[in-house]
Order: sequence, then structure tokens, then C-alpha cells
Amino acid sequence: MSARIDAHVHLWDRTLDPQDWIDPETMAPIDRDFGTGDLAEMLVSADMERAVVVQSSNSIEESVRLARTDSAVVAGLVAWVDLTQAPGPQLAHIRDDATVPVVGIRHLAHIDPDPEWLLRDDVSRGLDMLAEEGLCFDLVVRDWQLPQAAHLAARHPELQLVLDHLGGPPAPGGDLAVWSAGLRDLARHSNVAAKLSGLVSGLAPGSWSAADLAPAVEVALDAFGPERLLYGSDWPLVRLGGDAADWRSAVGTLLDGLSTDERDGVFGETALSVYSLG
Repeated sequence: MSARIDAHVHLWDRTLDPQDWIDPETMAPIDRDFGTGDLAEMLVSADMERAVVVQSSNSIEESVRLARTDSAVVAGLVAWVDLTQAPGPQLAHIRDDATVPVVGIRHLAHIDPDPEWLLRDDVSRGLDMLAEEGLCFDLVVRDWQLPQAAHLAARHPELQLVLDHLGGPPAPGGDLAVWSAGLRDLARHSNVAAKLSGLVSGLAPGSWSAADLAPAVEVALDAFGPERLLYGSDWPLVRLGGDAADWRSAVGTLLDGLSTDERDGVFGETALSVYSLG
């Protein structure tokens, strides 16, 4: 049986790592802590086996705590380090006494005060060091940042990049032109993969169907091909738009036209390869 890997989930204990971006009024379904027991239940409900945990804040200490997670369902960690400083000592700190392998790094570039953070020379030097370490870099960007991401991909051809949430396409019914052009330009770089994730976190439960998401997913399939796409639930944020099982079912429907091997790739085998998961 092929591996079933959810390539994008989060865990948080807000007494240790506050998530100040959570609005209790508009984000009630995620206004609590989420631990490995919750994650294990979600994976069973969505017919998945293991998951890649992704950082939620630009914090070394959060990454240290996540790296010490004790759960068989956590396959790897996309951590955070300050890429404007030497990553090596920071990675060593995260890896000290770690039980989870660090498989990538992410920075919340979409909310960084510097709108061109991705283009900084000091960041570029940090990314070169990630490539030497054999680590991926997760891109969390808005559609207007996709050209920056393409520049970064060209500048670092040896670095494996993973685009989170398809780069934030417009909600169903929106104009896909700007996003589509940016996504296709980024996809021309063979060192970039993309996650089918995060597409329903901004939608109301019961307000969407797989058919509503098809235009954006079809662009992604055409641009990247199924061999460079990874399934991710974006749990627990997916709860804002329904639940992980609904999203997993919708993605299955959207990939109906693929072969069994192609579907197996999206739902896990590609994540094993991209993130070098054991």
C-alpha cells in the first residue's frame, strides 16, 4: 500500500506558543489548543497515516518544542530559523534532543513587514545554506508575491521549494488571471512543488463544493503536473471551512481523472520524496 502523508498540518499549545492571529469571534473552530492526539484522530478520519507539521510562528522556541514532539504520526517538521543569520547554529539548537526530523524551513513571508523579504541578499545566503543541508524551503506567499517566488527559484536552482496553499488563489468565482499567470511562471522552475492545501480555510462551512474549487486545481494540475503536487489538509485551519475529511474527499474528487500512481503520488509518495521522509 502506498504511503498516505498529509504534507501540511499545525500543532499548538497557546500557553507556550501564543497564536495571536486567531480571532475568537471569527475563528471559533480553531480557538483552542491542538495536540498530537487531535492530529491522530484527524488523520484517521481523513484516511491518512502520517503528517508533516509546519511552524505557525516565526519562533525558534516553537520549532524546538515541535521537534521534540513524541508521536508516531508526525513524519517531519518544517521549522523556522532566521535566514538573515547563519542557519547552522539555529538548526543545531532545534535538533538538540529532537525526536522529529527537520525536513524544511518556512518563514511567514506573506505577513513580513518587508514586502520584498524573499528578495533580500541576506535571506539568499541563508537559502544557499539550506540547499547545502538538503532541506526544503516552504513558500507561504500571496498571489502578488508569486513573481518574487519565481525569482527566488531561479536564483536557487539547487534548493527544493514547496509552495504552500497553491500561492493563495482567489476564492471561488474570483478572477484567477493574476494568480494563474504567477503560478504558471513559478511552475516553470523544476525545483518547485506545490501543496493542494489551504483552499477552504477562508470559506464558510457548507458554502463550497469540489466543483467550486476545480478551476484553481485544474490550473495547478496543468502548471505543475500531478507529479509535483502534494496533498495537505492545513489542519486545524481547515476546520474554518468544514473538516479535514470533507477536504480530503473533495481533493479525491478533483483528482478523479488521474491514474492510480499519480493519485498515490499526490496523497503521499511525492511528500516522501520532496521532504526526504524516512
